Amino acid sequence: MIDAEPTYLNVLFGLTAIVSVLWFYASTRSVTFLILIISWTILQALLSVSGIYADAGAVPPRIMLFGGFPPLLTILVMFLTVKGRAFIDNINLKTLTYFHAIRIPVEIGLALLFHQGLVSVYMTFEGTNFDMFSGLTAPLVAYVAYRSGTVNKKLLLGWNVVCLLLLLNVVITSVFAMPSPFQTISMDQPNIAIMYFPFSLLPTVIVPLVLFAHLVAFRQLKNGE
Repeated sequence: MIDAEPTYLNVLFGLTAIVSVLWFYASTRSVTFLILIISWTILQALLSVSGIYADAGAVPPRIMLFGGFPPLLTILVMFLTVKGRAFIDNINLKTLTYFHAIRIPVEIGLALLFHQGLVSVYMTFEGTNFDMFSGLTAPLVAYVAYRSGTVNKKLLLGWNVVCLLLLLNVVITSVFAMPSPFQTISMDQPNIAIMYFPFSLLPTVIVPLVLFAHLVAFRQLKNGE
């Protein structure tokens, strides 16, 4: 943890991570998935608390190596294997669409961290992060898309494309704004927070779940859900 940050920020990000896991589980109803994601979250908490992610000189940054790459590899394997695709196809897309509302507290938390000097302004809606749109529109899109007897696939597809691009914008910005050999922006106020618990759960748990949710939506919509 960072010694100077207010307690409420720790609570906000900790609760957001917990709600993210439980909300995603609600769309899968898979106990195995729940156990695995809880185990992963605990592992990330332990790595963060140990200080392993705080080494700004590591190449590649350790939070990317041990926190970012494994979820990406796992997602890839799930889409390439029969069992993985079967799991993906059984996820409830309506619940998963509502799940994106979790991005609202994330964006609020990032704005608060910026004003504490712990993340770059580019990570907030005061800078170039417009991901609040995704969270605010998620409930409305889910309601409209499913309010009739048929699913509005065009609405869901278009919305997921836009929101995935917004997510990628934030992720790429985060990489270049964190203290590491790759940093090229926000030299005066880098993304220090994400290298420490519980804020490290954002790139290692919450963001992978959000990314996975978009990819699941694309597959299900392509297959005619």
